[in-house]
Amino acid sequence: MQIPYVVDTRPDTGLYNGKLGVWLFLASEVMLFGGLFSAYVLLRMGAPVWPRHALNVPMAAMNTAVLIASSMTMVMAWASLKMRQWTRARGYLAATLFFGAIFLVVKFFEYSEHLRAGENPAHSMFFAIYYTLTGVHMLHLIAGMLAIAYFLGPGARMMRQAPEQFTNRIEAVGLYWHFVDLIWIFLFPTLYLV
Repeated sequence: MQIPYVVDTRPDTGLYNGKLGVWLFLASEVMLFGGLFSAYVLLRMGAPVWPRHALNVPMAAMNTAVLIASSMTMVMAWASLKMRQWTRARGYLAATLFFGAIFLVVKFFEYSEHLRAGENPAHSMFFAIYYTLTGVHMLHLIAGMLAIAYFLGPGARMMRQAPEQFTNRIEAVGLYWHFVDLIWIFLFPTLYLV
């Protein structure tokens, strides 16, 4: 037996099923990143020496601005879909993908700068946790980009066939995207500024 996809909100939660599912999934992701942040705090508190100013703050600040812009374009894509402006929504989704790609390219240059200097995960506890936190974050960003690319590509058929379902799915992907951006907003000051 299949559970039917509904676009109506449930009376008990005030959410449609897909949105409720995404919130439950994000709760598990909060636990994952909570464990990683806790490991960072414990390692930093236990370390006799912790490097300061070892990372490129201007580059990371630019990446923070890029991700904030990507959150705005994701919201605009969803809002455009709610107003049935298909072309505009596709443009905003493409812009979100573009911003995600910029983030990855900048991160690649940052990683290569550290690796050329011999600052790999085995170099120090700081770089081990740095690569772990930023690497897991990047994997989540790539997953979000793949979902957005799917809805720009093969999944775009649903835009005209089942517009409410498509809009709800973009909203669910948007919630995930905002979560990934929010994680970076915590990672940036934790790793780069403190």
